Amino acid sequence: MQVKSAEFITSALKPDQYPPEGPPEIAFAGRSNVGKSTLINTLVNRKHLVKTSSTPGRTQMLNFFAVNGAAVFVDLPGYGWARVPERIKKQWGPMVERYLSTRRTLKGVVVILDIRRRPRPEDAELINWLLENAIAVVLVATKADKLPKNRRIKQVRTICGDLGIAREDLLCFSAKTRQGLNQLWAAIAHLLEDAPGEP
Repeated sequence: MQVKSAEFITSALKPDQYPPEGPPEIAFAGRSNVGKSTLINTLVNRKHLVKTSSTPGRTQMLNFFAVNGAAVFVDLPGYGWARVPERIKKQWGPMVERYLSTRRTLKGVVVILDIRRRPRPEDAELINWLLENAIAVVLVATKADKLPKNRRIKQVRTICGDLGIAREDLLCFSAKTRQGLNQLWAAIAHLLEDAPGEP
């Protein structure tokens, strides 16, 4: 996929701060520090479009990015442990659920896991909630380059077993080696294929 333009649109906490509904949207979700921002930057071939940080919980709002002027990527706040005040953590769930359940232009959610970690209950809960609400899901295990091949294969088997999914339903991705980049773009394109003006 050739990305000719990618730019920040706005950040939002509530619906009246969202950009007007227009191009189809793909949201990106995952636990804090799984490499979500790095994955988005790699997809759009930009180093600093989405701010990355080693501090979990840096993303605390919904961040909207225009891609090729024909699709919108939405970076959702990371869930799970994060060094942020408890009152902010409590805002995240309702804020994200409101967006996911009401946004008519949302075409699917890329759920990101760290291949080195077993899924936590929050991961399974998010995936099940999305499926129960008929929202398309693409599952991605990031940081694939961090494990040798044999251990990576074993870890993928473990993750799939924990989540009760088939091996082909989990895509391995590495921002460093770009493993899985084309496959992820293909999955996103599939989500957008019925939407006018896909990138």
